[in-house]
Amino acid sequence: MTRLFLKDPLAILADGAEGGIVVEDGRIAELVPAGAAPAQPVDAVFDASRHVVLPGLVNTHHHFYQTLTRAHPAAIDKELFPWLTSLYPIWARLDPDSFRLSVRLALTELLMSGCTTAADHHYLFPKGLENAIDIEAEEAAALGIRMTLTRGSMNLSQKDGGLPPDTVVQDEDAILADSERLIGRWHDRTDGAMTQMALAPCSPFSVTKSLMIASAALADRHDCRLHTHLGETEDENRFCEATFGCRPVDYLEEVGWLGPRTWLAHGIHFTTEECRRLGAHKVGVCHCPASNAVLASGFCPVNELKAAGSPVGLGVDGSASNDASNLIEAARHALMVGRLNYRLAEAMTARDVLAMATEGSAACLGRGDIGRIAVGRQADLALFTLDELRFSGAHDPIAALVLCGATRADRVMVKGSWRVEDGMPVGIDVARLRAEHGAAARRFA
Repeated sequence: MTRLFLKDPLAILADGAEGGIVVEDGRIAELVPAGAAPAQPVDAVFDASRHVVLPGLVNTHHHFYQTLTRAHPAAIDKELFPWLTSLYPIWARLDPDSFRLSVRLALTELLMSGCTTAADHHYLFPKGLENAIDIEAEEAAALGIRMTLTRGSMNLSQKDGGLPPDTVVQDEDAILADSERLIGRWHDRTDGAMTQMALAPCSPFSVTKSLMIASAALADRHDCRLHTHLGETEDENRFCEATFGCRPVDYLEEVGWLGPRTWLAHGIHFTTEECRRLGAHKVGVCHCPASNAVLASGFCPVNELKAAGSPVGLGVDGSASNDASNLIEAARHALMVGRLNYRLAEAMTARDVLAMATEGSAACLGRGDIGRIAVGRQADLALFTLDELRFSGAHDPIAALVLCGATRADRVMVKGSWRVEDGMPVGIDVARLRAEHGAAARRFA
């Protein structure tokens, strides 16, 4: 119950907290106006005068295992479908040890970038890796980062007219049984939960309609969220029209996914009318600007979706199509890509993209307890310094994080505990992790 006062921040992304914030019992207990003192005594003081304080960043779409295949020669300079077909046979060689290292590395990178909550979309379950989601939960708990574990799935392989090879898919009964097991073990519905579950059939071209319908029913029964890739490429549109006789958003409605329980990854190729439909049903969209650019997939209609009522969050996407796991960098990517898309500087501001990375992402995950610095919210915070040469001369400290290209937080707090101190993750030997992960990655050359 120690009361910690983060005093006099250089800047803070919260109104009425210019003098700092008080953290108690893992929550934000008090906002302190400029020039004021906490209303009640505190037990400890942290001098935040060098720090720009943000709500902890929230990553709403990733594929941790892909850290093992960054900048892979088989996939460089390819668009989504050929990129996937090149990498699926390589990913089929995943094993528990290399997967665990891929998760640990991705989560560590995210923490160091100011991320306090991560959602990973894991859908590859080759033989021997049936407990992949449990591994992710264990690694997140060890690092002290919040996780939305999404039980991904694929059951439509090449022999059935899908994209993935037969060796990485599972049958529907096995998928649903494991989904129920994982929900029972890891889905914490309480305020301040450290782990929650979502169900995440991979994409229209790798799962059956039956699995989509059954997953929606299971999510409704257990009050968990739904996630999938949708609207990423024109190839996907053509596949849906040829296979299901409709466009992806129509398909989403047909399988019972058009509702506030759902958030989608990418959401690029939606018409104006489809944006209105998604917004009317409060379907969330995770914007993945770096991956969209690397794979030349297109521009997400972020402002149209937001105007229609869709929550829009931010994601780094897989580390083989980004190829980093850095959420503060993703905020800068979102600003640059957004301005290119709308050809108007005012269409996307630094504060807009930081809002996407915090409140917007929290809304995608259905969480009202994170994503904002406010009394009663979880004490998840990212503190950045402006000491590097890149920030010299910056006059707006919050905008500078995005415009000048921040890459690394100095301090990160999750649930009131420091998980990054002086730029380094607590309890992690970064040099050892780099060496072990690098050795594992060589097996995927």
